[in-house]
Amino acid sequence: MSALSVTIGAAPDTALGASPEGIDALRQGCDAAPGAAAPRIALAAALLTARRAAEALFPAEQAVALSPGLRAAIDVRDAALAALQAGDPDLVKLELTCALDPSNGDAHLTLGESYAAAERPIDAERHLKLALALGRAGEAHADLAALYLSVGMDDAAEHHADAALRVGDPADRDQTAAAMAHQTLAAICAQRGDTAGAARQLDLAYARQSLFRQPVAGGAFTILVLVTRGTGNLPYKTLLPPHRFGYAVWYMEHARAEQIADLPPYAVVLNAIGDPDAATGSAAAVDAILDGLHRPVINAPERVRLTARDRLGETLAGLADVVVPMTLRVSAADLGAGRSPRNLAERGLSPPLLLRPVGSHGGEGLVRVDDAASLPRGAPADGADHYVTAYHDYRSADGFFRKYRMIFVDRRPWPYHLAISRQWMVHHQTAEMAADSLRVDEEMRFLSDPGAVIGARAMAAVAAIGERLDLDYGGVDFALTADGAVLVFEANATMLTHLEAEDGPFAAKNLYVQPIIDAFQAHVARLAGDSLNVGDSVVP
Repeated sequence: MSALSVTIGAAPDTALGASPEGIDALRQGCDAAPGAAAPRIALAAALLTARRAAEALFPAEQAVALSPGLRAAIDVRDAALAALQAGDPDLVKLELTCALDPSNGDAHLTLGESYAAAERPIDAERHLKLALALGRAGEAHADLAALYLSVGMDDAAEHHADAALRVGDPADRDQTAAAMAHQTLAAICAQRGDTAGAARQLDLAYARQSLFRQPVAGGAFTILVLVTRGTGNLPYKTLLPPHRFGYAVWYMEHARAEQIADLPPYAVVLNAIGDPDAATGSAAAVDAILDGLHRPVINAPERVRLTARDRLGETLAGLADVVVPMTLRVSAADLGAGRSPRNLAERGLSPPLLLRPVGSHGGEGLVRVDDAASLPRGAPADGADHYVTAYHDYRSADGFFRKYRMIFVDRRPWPYHLAISRQWMVHHQTAEMAADSLRVDEEMRFLSDPGAVIGARAMAAVAAIGERLDLDYGGVDFALTADGAVLVFEANATMLTHLEAEDGPFAAKNLYVQPIIDAFQAHVARLAGDSLNVGDSVVP
């Protein structure tokens, strides 16, 4: 077990002792008063506040048994039952298993992984640490490393990744856990600017084994997931939770056609490589692999490739009320030789311009150049090619910048979020909307009735974008021009879709996010159902 003691943080709401320390104290109170209902009511209430309904049910039932007519005991038991009934049935089953059998390391590991996929890091950390203490060291260390990386705790992530790679004999080590640990270390190297170290860790992760089976008990079918070892994969674990769907995850940089014979039974293929820039290095392998597969393919690679930033204008050309700013790809060699972007005027681009490294996301490395004198000189420090895009001032009349996101599921648009910022570089997590009820209310109006907010013309334009992209899953980030047209920032398959924390400032959005996830799962199930014919060996 790890010697490092870290925690992601206490639950935001510590009322009724809902912090981990408070819950432990309440448990001790129950042990000290075995015949009393009151401490069990307090414990159940605290567990409910901490979103631990399965654990809350048992002290609540004990309180009712001890004092059958006590209204407070009945209320807390009914609240626990209601919370369980409202939850995901498969997740609730895991939660109850852990509550009934707290020494079940496998259940704690699976539940921790499921919470991580659902972006519930505090709950994930708790169960992964229990799995670690119960003997699932390799997998738990690797999962904790990935979890800590996701919340920016790089030192803890590195510690647990190293620990995962020290568990047991290398020949007997769980290869999935080892690959995860190397992937985490690669991400940390990349953040530190050590590109050679990152590449070395990725080779260690997948050169020995590129196909990883991740079955789930009771799953309806297995999904063959094609991924890249770097960034740029669509969020398949959020859309298709691992406690409900079995995976066979195949890293395409190291895939070989002869491995097709070793594939487990699967019902559908998910091409999860959503970033066309990330897909370049594995495109030949993906095409060769798909030629040998005979199941429905989600997100055909040829459609994904058309979403590259410098191809998007051509892809969406001719759509009414759709504006796609001109974008050119400039090589690192040209930048270093001074040929570009200083010669962009010859190609129809002049400041203001946006420059970003190819393959970057979330605004990383993005800069705005407002005049010719500010154009960069010499090769970029990161050695990367860059996209150069014409900047359109999309500031609204009230001075705010608005960025809308719609998600496409089987070509149909669903509203996902509206970020409203005082800055031109708009991201929902940095727009500081939570404290501004007017902006929050505007986002909720968009989610509940997007057509009423952006207008019929813009809605028709967005729907046309979804049809033209022709993706099973994708999305578009856009603003509105002064005359109501859709100004496209990007449209591709890498758009994140995830539920908000139930105790967070944007929890009300989940009413509109969950239908997107449900729609995608239904679409995948329909495609899988088409291949589940009599005699087919596709069910794990």
